[in-house]
Formats: sequence, structure tokens, C-alpha cells
Amino acid sequence: MTDLYTRHQAVLPDWLALYYEDPIEITHGEGRHVWDSDGNKYLDFFGGILTTMTAHALPEVTKAVSEQAGRIIHSSTLYLNRPMVELAERVAQLSGIPDARVFFTTSGTEANDTALLLATTHRRSNQILAMRNSYHGRSFSAVGITGNKGWSPTSLSPLQTLYVHGGVRTRGPYADLDDAAFTDACVEDLKDLLGHVRPPAALIAEPIQGVGGFTAPPDGLYAAFREVLQEHGVLWISDEVQTGWGRTGEHFWGWQAHAASGPPDMLTFAKGIGNGMSIGGVVASAGIMNCLDSNSISTFGGSPVTMAAGLANLTYLLEHDLQGNARRVGGLLIERLRAVAAQFDGVREVRGRGLMIGIELVKPGTDRAHPEGAAAVLEAAREEGLLIGKGGGHDTSVLRIAPPLSLTVAEAEEGASILERALRRAQ
Repeated sequence: MTDLYTRHQAVLPDWLALYYEDPIEITHGEGRHVWDSDGNKYLDFFGGILTTMTAHALPEVTKAVSEQAGRIIHSSTLYLNRPMVELAERVAQLSGIPDARVFFTTSGTEANDTALLLATTHRRSNQILAMRNSYHGRSFSAVGITGNKGWSPTSLSPLQTLYVHGGVRTRGPYADLDDAAFTDACVEDLKDLLGHVRPPAALIAEPIQGVGGFTAPPDGLYAAFREVLQEHGVLWISDEVQTGWGRTGEHFWGWQAHAASGPPDMLTFAKGIGNGMSIGGVVASAGIMNCLDSNSISTFGGSPVTMAAGLANLTYLLEHDLQGNARRVGGLLIERLRAVAAQFDGVREVRGRGLMIGIELVKPGTDRAHPEGAAAVLEAAREEGLLIGKGGGHDTSVLRIAPPLSLTVAEAEEGASILERALRRAQ
């Protein structure tokens, strides 16, 4: 046990989880690689929970942060802030939401918190629809709508939450249906639910569930939901904290796989846009965003330094077509991983889109979750020089693969080979 680990245990909460039996301290990174305090080099397939979106130590972002910090670091939203206005203009245009307004926060949790405040105020209802197996953050209200008991330490909440089917395609009561029948069944379930309650404020949904193990419904499910929701005046909040900015390859936003009924009323974002800096936010039409009738500011949301980082990062992402790279390299990687998985009885499914890939593990010969197996693969991969994540919800154990979007074909092949060895070692 390292001295730093001992000190960590002495002053930080027991529930502040660490990966690995012997936790590592990451000291620096470059591109798609990081190094620990012992000098070990790792290929990073997790990006600090999908946050280092473009690359570690990206010169364009580092330069923007340094230059802005040399001018002024903080002023708050009580003063005009050029980098904040410039980033808001770009995000509003990219969002697809008409007459969009943007409010910046410091995290995805705070972004979802803000969206819930706006929805409940606009609709004058504290009822929220959420998806089973969902995760939306660790604030009191976000925990209250999270549909994953592993990340929901209390049932107390300022909101009444009703959970809807559809976020998990290959498990649950509708798993055996084809995509069209699955969607129809989930829509009928939603209609039935709405027939029993007062109209809720909003449905909040991740287009691809992150912490829940990179699960997703068939394309078009949320478009079908939206048609029903609009009949009742219920808003749709798309939680894009993990799916935004082109990570799925095929789309810039996850909601665009469900676009037949138009864009969401609100979308929330965070993680990747800052490439490690603390940026979150909400996009909503002016009518929704401006519904608050009391003062509100953000002390740290939209800070000049984080906004400068976000602008530089977004510019790099777009100019280098990292969405296209996620589609191309991610497509190769998922097919390679499916070929690897075919060798192991303990792999139930390899799923995902772009550079957002999940490998669901089960106890060999069964359909039961295998959390011990997931932990063993995580350890074996680290020993082989690869960092990955894990997740899952009710009865699932999933390895989470989400490298920076600048991943090369050679690095994808290297990571897949390491995962193959780690799966073999963990059998």
C-alpha cells in the first residue's frame, strides 16, 4: 500500500471508489497515453470517464488555458465574459434546438440539476419520467431520478420519479422482441403510465446509458416517445453528458439517432467539451430557459479559463473531424472486439457505437452478471498496459471502452490485443 493511498483513506470518504486493488496515481499524459507515479505507461481507453475527449496534453487546449490564465482566471457571471459568449454561440448553433440559450455549469450533475429546475418550473410539476438503469449525477435531485441502485444511495428526493422501459435493449421483459415490436411495447407502456398520473414535467434520458453499461434502445425510440410526450405537454431532456460531441461517430449528439420528431426541448452536456476542464451546461429554447422568475448566477460556471479550453477543444474536434475518426476507428475496434469475444463463453455481448463500446460479461454457461470477472479483466488489462472502465446496472457487468476520439487504428489494434490477453488471463 502506497503512502498516498494510506493518506487518501485517512481523509477521504470510504464511498469515494478507486479502481484496482493497488490504486495508481496518474501523473501525466500525452495523446492517448498516460503514465503513473512509478513510470508505467498505459494506453488510455477510458479518458477519465469519457472526459479527456480529444487527447491528453493537447497543445491547442494547453496553450488556450495558459494564455487565458495569464490574463484573468475568474470574474463570475456578473460580468460580461467574451469566451463564455463565444462558446455559447457555437454550442447553441450546434445543438439543433431553435432559439437556443445556453447556461454553463461546472459538471454534468449540475447541468442535469439545472435542467430539472427548468423543467419543473416551466411545467409546474415535480414529477419526472426517467429510464430504468439510468444515471444522471450525484446531487440530491440527480440521485433521486437515477434508475441504477448501485449509484443511488437514498430514496429521498424533491421529485417524484416514474421509471420507463426502453433503455436496455437485450434484457428485461421486451428483450425477445424485434426492434419495431420492442419500440411499440415501450411506447404502449409509456402511454399506459401517463394514463395513470398527472402530466409529468419531463422525461430525462441518456441516448446511450453510460454508467449503466453503454446500453441503448433501438434508433427512433425517443422520437416515438416524443410524439406521446408532446400530446401531454411533457418536455424531453436529452442527457448528452457522455454521448455528446461526436463520440458515437454516426451523430454529433446522441439524440440525433432519434430525430424523427425533432430535437429535444433541452439537452445537457459536460465531460468531453472541456477535455478535462470542468465544463457542463444546459441548452434550451428561450421560452424554457427564461422561465425562472428569480435571480440566478454561477460563480464558477462559464469561467474564462474553462471557456477558453472549451473553445480550443471544440475547434480542434471540428477541424480534425474527430467525429468521423470515432466512426471509422470505432467501427474497426468494435468488430475486432466482437471477434475476440467469440473466443470466450463469458462474453455475452459487445455493443456500442463509435468510440463508446461495452463488453458485457457473464458467468460462463449462464446469463448471470459476473462482477468478479469484470474486476479481474480490469486488473489484468492494467497489468498489460491498458486502462478501461467498468459499469452496469441490474444483473449486468460491463467493461467500458471510451478512448480519446483521436485514437489511431494502430492504437485500437493494440488495445484490442491487450483486452484479448486480459480476458484469457481472467478466465
